[in-house]
Amino acid sequence: MSAAPAATPVIGVLGGSGVYDIAGLANKRWVKVDSPFGEPSDELLFGDLDGQRMVFLPRHGRGHRIAPHEINFRANIDALKRSGVTDLVSVSAVGSLKEELPPGTFVLVDQFIDRTIARHKSFFGTGMVAHVSLAHPVCRRLGDHLEASASAAGIRTVRGGTYLVMEGPQFSTKAESELYRSWGCDVIGMTNMPEAKLAREAEICYATVAMVTDFDCWHPGHDAVTVQQIIHVLLANADKARSLLHDAAARIGADGAAPACGCRHALDHALITAPEVRDPAVLARLDAVAGRVLRR
Repeated sequence: MSAAPAATPVIGVLGGSGVYDIAGLANKRWVKVDSPFGEPSDELLFGDLDGQRMVFLPRHGRGHRIAPHEINFRANIDALKRSGVTDLVSVSAVGSLKEELPPGTFVLVDQFIDRTIARHKSFFGTGMVAHVSLAHPVCRRLGDHLEASASAAGIRTVRGGTYLVMEGPQFSTKAESELYRSWGCDVIGMTNMPEAKLAREAEICYATVAMVTDFDCWHPGHDAVTVQQIIHVLLANADKARSLLHDAAARIGADGAAPACGCRHALDHALITAPEVRDPAVLARLDAVAGRVLRR
């Protein structure tokens, strides 16, 4: 069953490495949400944060049991859409490709380069074709709220940057790391694609908080970094992320301009398959993702 359009914002959070719940939620309940695209990473955590409706999904599952290249991104986004999520904040651990972005820095990225090769990247396909715009893959409105919240929390944050998404689960070779630096990329990780593409197809506003845990292998001091040091930064980042999310939830929930956001109308001119040849079985799977436009 697809969710009815939310009259008020419902904020979703996709938690990455180190972020496996949201502290302070009232009326907490873990709920299994079925998706026609398979199994999401975990049950979804529903609750209220100072009166704001929230839905949390641990991207790797509780206990971090799912590798990046094995995440069912379509099921995750579909389940969040079915749960009424209108605004989605992705929290992700990343490596830095620039000296000026040391561990502990938060980067509110605004661009991605997708180097993944083995993932389902669209809800659409044969039987129902659609092409959405992804020139600006991050919701600027959400980015504004996250930037204001980071500033209020005193978190070292950089607005703007390019996130290179690699397949994984192995880390880069040094040659690859240097190549990505030559492209002008800022951070590197394994999880935000096709996540951002699918959120746009589902007409969910999406933004990323990329939390730097270490320098990638290009850095001359990389070999001196220990797992213990990375975990220490990871846990410190997770605490900062929770603080940021608490403040951002109120800002996002009070945003009266949200209903007119272009992200929420991404499919208005994206469907290309003629109605008379659309596959009913494919349409049935799209009831949550594209129901707004398919019911017109």
